Amino acid sequence: MEDWTTNPMNAVTAVVALFVIILFIWIAVLGSRLKRLRKQYTEVMGNTGITNFEDVIVEMKDGLNKQAQTIERLQTQLATVEQALPQQKGRVGVLRYNAFAEQGSDLSFSIAIVNESNDGAVLSGIHSRENTYVYAKPIEKGESPYPLTPEERKAIQTAK
Repeated sequence: MEDWTTNPMNAVTAVVALFVIILFIWIAVLGSRLKRLRKQYTEVMGNTGITNFEDVIVEMKDGLNKQAQTIERLQTQLATVEQALPQQKGRVGVLRYNAFAEQGSDLSFSIAIVNESNDGAVLSGIHSRENTYVYAKPIEKGESPYPLTPEERKAIQTAK
């Protein structure tokens, strides 16, 4: 009987068998890695029903772009509001007083409506026994081209 080492086909068969054994081991290692990756994927994705990461990433990118556009629009609106806000006449000062010491009570009034720069108007109502007279004066930087009474000045100071 011949020795197996003398026949060249036996050597080729042994090499192929060894190669097949190495491939089986490699497939087993790759299978275990794939199983571990599949388990991690299942933990991350859960029961969301999403099977394609590419769609999720594209959808998230679109959402981020929309949010960036919204943020830009809101920042523009905020800048507009910040520019307009100091000009708004939102500061009000009210002072009631007795215009005539010999009669009545604090039925006369001065109301100042100004913005941050003290631009606006002051309204004064002088109450007498028969009538009430109302006067309006423009205000620029806390002063008026018309003479201001001490009560009107105090109302402007109160509005600051």
